[in-house]
Amino acid sequence: MASLRKTHPLIKIANDALVDLPTPSNISAWWNFGSLLGLCLITQILTGLFLAMHYTSDISTAFSSVTHICRDVNYGWLIRNVHANGASFFFICIYMHIARGLYYGSYLYKETWNIGVVLLLLVMMTAFVGYVLPWGQMSFWGATVITNLLSAVPYMGDMLVQWIWGGFSVDNAT
Repeated sequence: MASLRKTHPLIKIANDALVDLPTPSNISAWWNFGSLLGLCLITQILTGLFLAMHYTSDISTAFSSVTHICRDVNYGWLIRNVHANGASFFFICIYMHIARGLYYGSYLYKETWNIGVVLLLLVMMTAFVGYVLPWGQMSFWGATVITNLLSAVPYMGDMLVQWIWGGFSVDNAT
């Protein structure tokens, strides 16, 4: 008699995907970081959505709204800390994922590697925007320093910085 996990249609799908899945013999724990990145991304999106429900984006009230989230919103302190520490864990997983790719020679697959580099740059830009959102002193000066790096671009650097700032200094338009 055949076992239930091989005959029942729904259980068979789970069995084929989790139990009887063919796996290379040289697989190691290093191959988990891609899945951990997916889990971190889902956590970041969910906690970010919950934080966005109470966040105000105006520079005069942004810091107050973050304080309001931490002090007055039920479990807001927990959601904010999970979001902030999740971002750090996300980057740890990214760096470990890149290290595994370098160690195993994944850079030889040029298209896949180039897409990974583009994704890394996009994640870094997104993290910078998230760093600036609370609009405290660290956020303000972080935005000022990082956007001023673009002023080193020859001929058009200053115009590029003013365009990103939306004026002549880091302000509400930024």
